[in-house]
Amino acid sequence: MPPQIRAVNGAAHTRILGLGVYRPQRVVPNADIVGAIDSSDEWIQTRSGIRNRRFAGDDETVISMSVAAAEQAIRSSGIEAGDVDCVIVATSTYLYQTPAAAPQIAYQLGMRGAAGFDVSAGCAGFCHALSLASDMVRAGSAGHVLVVGVEKLSENMDPTDRSTAFIFADGAGAVIVGPSDTPGIGPVVWGSDGSQYQAIRQEPSWGEFRADSSIPRPVVKMEGTAVFRWAPFTMAPVARKALEKAGVTIDDLDAFIPHQANMRITETMARSLKIPEHVAIARDIVDSGNTSAASVPLAMETLLKNGDVGEGSLALLIAFGAGLSFAAQVVTMPGLAAN
Repeated sequence: MPPQIRAVNGAAHTRILGLGVYRPQRVVPNADIVGAIDSSDEWIQTRSGIRNRRFAGDDETVISMSVAAAEQAIRSSGIEAGDVDCVIVATSTYLYQTPAAAPQIAYQLGMRGAAGFDVSAGCAGFCHALSLASDMVRAGSAGHVLVVGVEKLSENMDPTDRSTAFIFADGAGAVIVGPSDTPGIGPVVWGSDGSQYQAIRQEPSWGEFRADSSIPRPVVKMEGTAVFRWAPFTMAPVARKALEKAGVTIDDLDAFIPHQANMRITETMARSLKIPEHVAIARDIVDSGNTSAASVPLAMETLLKNGDVGEGSLALLIAFGAGLSFAAQVVTMPGLAAN
């Protein structure tokens, strides 16, 4: 009889131990966007809720923004960089197919030997990666996991495209996931609808661009009407299921933190879910824009920084985007690093 493979058990429960963010230095108001898309500040705010967004400079890269956010997350978690066993980076705008961003981020943080890989799930990437990290800690694959959501969308869009130029922006958010005495990250509810893959896409493909470099370089394209029709109504049942799987009700929540796609989508979801008045609703999109995989942790930080919720508060996270992919889970909110 062959020897039996030994089973490994991890922590009984997990939680987010710490949170950190990086917001690029350059603030871009609507006034800087409207000329190229023949629009107005009123049109942009009415359509999306956005007043300002941030664009990264040449020295603010996917790697550097991730490292800065991760350093805050590590500090606020109370662990050392060497305690992290794995780094998961959710991004769609790291322009190298190989190597992944995660191993380089781990190296710059001094995490010698830590596993590292990237996740591509569009705007839902952070919530996907958060679930993977929680499962890894509970399975014993890692003691602590660094999860980063990061995007540099400003260099991956057409500044004259009225459907995307005013929406997307840059930034990074990071969390440390580790063991907990009580459940701090609920079961994930996730999925995809590949029949609508064209709703948010890169166009043209890198293969097409390589074959004919005279055509415009690949950028993000979006069919806004299709996304608006799909997101708020499809995501409401997903949110309810995440609450049910976590064993809580909507009245138990302290915060509702959806992907910051569009203020109208957020408000439509809130009405559909009948979010109670006492629940803080993340509206970080107003001054951050849509930062894709970075939007959920950035929105978490804003709520904490403004005092809308505190450490240990109960929050429903839900994100959706290219794929079309989605993921949702209930979490207890972490603390912030001291300045």
